Amino acid sequence: MAKITVTGAAKSYGGDTVFDDLNLEVQDGEFLVIVGPSGCGKSTLLKVIAGVEPLDRGQIFLGDTEITRMRPGDRDIAMVFQDYALYPNMSVRENLAFPLRSRRVPRSQIAARVAQTSALLEIGNLLDRKPGALSGGQRQRVALGRAMIRNPRAYLMDEPLSNLDAALRVQMRSELIEFHRRTGGTVIYVTHDQVEAMTMGQRIAVMRAGRFEQIGVPQLVYQRPDSQFVAEFLGSPRMNVLACRPGGGLPVPPVVAPGVAAPPAFVGFRPEAVHVGASGPNADRLSLALVPAFTEHLGNEVIVHAELAPEREVIVLARMDPRRAAELSCDGSVVPAWVDHVDLHLFAEDGTALWHGCDQALVPDAR
Repeated sequence: MAKITVTGAAKSYGGDTVFDDLNLEVQDGEFLVIVGPSGCGKSTLLKVIAGVEPLDRGQIFLGDTEITRMRPGDRDIAMVFQDYALYPNMSVRENLAFPLRSRRVPRSQIAARVAQTSALLEIGNLLDRKPGALSGGQRQRVALGRAMIRNPRAYLMDEPLSNLDAALRVQMRSELIEFHRRTGGTVIYVTHDQVEAMTMGQRIAVMRAGRFEQIGVPQLVYQRPDSQFVAEFLGSPRMNVLACRPGGGLPVPPVVAPGVAAPPAFVGFRPEAVHVGASGPNADRLSLALVPAFTEHLGNEVIVHAELAPEREVIVLARMDPRRAAELSCDGSVVPAWVDHVDLHLFAEDGTALWHGCDQALVPDAR
């Protein structure tokens, strides 16, 4: 396996710039997930690393070897596509063997490696079937097997689970994590699904409009987002981000972010941080007046959609225990709620994160 390094990468289609001066470093044996909305450039980045698309400017290294201008077949990188890309006229056995046959590996070795790979992925009983006779999960395993049978130096995965149903996606997430544990391979995994990013990646890279907003350990990025975009993109339901309006409207505690001269423009908090009930005299809490509008019952939890009083023009989401949510009514009555200071996030007008409550206590504004 090998480290992947991208430096100063630029890619355009006609007059449309996908990304410019993009840099990325993936450590040897790391499972990195690139996550972002559709059109942000994540799949294009994967294609230029694989060599499927040429890079306009910049360099790509696999270990100490520059592969920027190498042909895709010479890069020793395996790619797993969203649509599986299996040969429909070939059996599973033939699909698995194809990458080895194209490299003129001896037949005896091909047979042994097909047997080993199919056993690892538990598809040994499918070797004589063709892709049309397989389920989505089985086809995904075959596509993964065809990539790993070569023992490449790195794996690139472009939204490989997006065509599967919800239950199968959960199962395949676990299997891909186990695959990485067994092989110790260097993996770059692209997805728009933030749940996949949070559960699978050793690190995640949040991409937006051709640049990385933040790269880090999933839980750290979730707890300390560098920007309002990252804060709202990661998390389901999304983070509540409300405008701070001194002198009226949202009753934000009189705080300043230590070391930050400008007052915050927005305050954010996760739905799970909303507590229903009177907050008491604690000045470090953000007090809210909510009017429950409707609820989403998800079995183990309830998502409450509430209007923020008094204007009732802003919706606040709260994640609650079903038994606690059962006490609420959507009859138009106002319900007191609060958020503890450790769960607050402050953002500037341009979306830059100013302060996270989990890092330190709020400082009263003495001005």
